[in-house]
Amino acid sequence: MKKEKNLQNIWVVSGIALLCCALWGSAFPCIKIGYKMFSIPSDSPGSQILFAGYRFALAGALTILFGSILQRKFLMPRRQAVGKVFKISMLQTVLQYLFFYVGLAHTSGVKGAIIVGTNSLVAILIASLVFRQEKLTAPKLLGCLVGLAGVVTANLSGEGLSLDLTWNGEGFVFLSVISYACSSVVMKRYSQEEDPVMLSGYQFLVGGVVMIVCGAAMGGRVRGFTVSSTLMLLYLAFLSAVAYTLWGILLKYNPVSRVAIYGFMNPVIGVLLSAILLGEGEQAFCVRNVAALFLVSAGILIVNLWKGFSSDRG
Repeated sequence: MKKEKNLQNIWVVSGIALLCCALWGSAFPCIKIGYKMFSIPSDSPGSQILFAGYRFALAGALTILFGSILQRKFLMPRRQAVGKVFKISMLQTVLQYLFFYVGLAHTSGVKGAIIVGTNSLVAILIASLVFRQEKLTAPKLLGCLVGLAGVVTANLSGEGLSLDLTWNGEGFVFLSVISYACSSVVMKRYSQEEDPVMLSGYQFLVGGVVMIVCGAAMGGRVRGFTVSSTLMLLYLAFLSAVAYTLWGILLKYNPVSRVAIYGFMNPVIGVLLSAILLGEGEQAFCVRNVAALFLVSAGILIVNLWKGFSSDRG
């Protein structure tokens, strides 16, 4: 009970969730750097999927290793948990990233980033309206819309945003968003019965292997393994292992909306870190990005500090 109470404390939730967002946000520029290190062209989804497969398979191995060390026993899924691992893996890793990489190849980076930014809103809607895990209240909806406005602000430039939509472009990116949202809800449900660390580790491992097979079948190639490039791959695997495991633990003890709302921070932090790490530091703290950070923070506060929220345990 003490552990559950601590993991429901707003400051603990905020600290852990923001740590996850910072790790995920760093993935945006680090993936781009990794593509350069491994000579992966932007128009080669097979190589990108293969690279992601290596990353997630390694993330799964790291999660299982760290979890086994912390629990002083080797983490193994129970027979009843095998199907749960497979379902989460298909939603969280395989379908999400297959749809994402193929869709991103047929749409602009700005539109892709904005669509992905709806992750939190879609997750809360699915948890509330489809799976009935919690109530959809006005503060939650308002907080999501304010947060989404921040994501749009962070990704819009002077070039504007066209409304041309294609099924295999924007449609696939949105399907990746739905897949991610469903995985959050399913992860919360299954973590009530299973160890979330075990679920995270094995779903990554299974998903990574499937993506390696898919990427190789598409003719993908990953070459250029050096000390620096291997360390970059290890970091990407590490951030996935830590962030998704902590996120799963938060979902176990909190309503989906209370955790998912922080996901709006991912693209904003990604924009800021990309500007800094990719040599565009002067753009990091421009008015647009500062406004985006303010809007996302306001959305998080609306959802978490509304006086009626504590009565919604999900």
